[in-house]
Amino acid sequence: MMMTSEWAQILDEVDGLSKMIRSSEEIATLQLAYNNVYSDVELVEEISSFQRMKEQYEDVQRFGKYHPDYQTIMKSIRLQKRKLDLNDKIAALKVAENDYQDLLDEISLLIGKTVSEAVKVPVSNPFLSAASSCGTGCGTGGGCSCSA
Repeated sequence: MMMTSEWAQILDEVDGLSKMIRSSEEIATLQLAYNNVYSDVELVEEISSFQRMKEQYEDVQRFGKYHPDYQTIMKSIRLQKRKLDLNDKIAALKVAENDYQDLLDEISLLIGKTVSEAVKVPVSNPFLSAASSCGTGCGTGGGCSCSA
């Protein structure tokens, strides 16, 4: 591919967009929430313990209810997950991650629509997928007017 002035201009615009994303409120909130979680030594230990329990859980999943530790590991993993999910710092991190993902999805939709209205942009938020070209992911059996 030859580098033309159009490509150079596109690359400059991409650099500008990247700088805007990195200086956004969403990324600042995400970084703060991440630092709050991973600077808490007790919380980091709980996360590590949960990850070790997840490995045991995956081992149990291979054998199902026939595994000798099935009940204890299943109960333990649920309790640890619930404890982590109810932690305010982890909840704030999850919210910040979702907000950041929504920002990236919106940017993707804008870029996709700039290229063509027919471009299908995968998004993680179902409310944003309504802004996609068919809105339903073409699961309508031909009921929508998209060309997929």
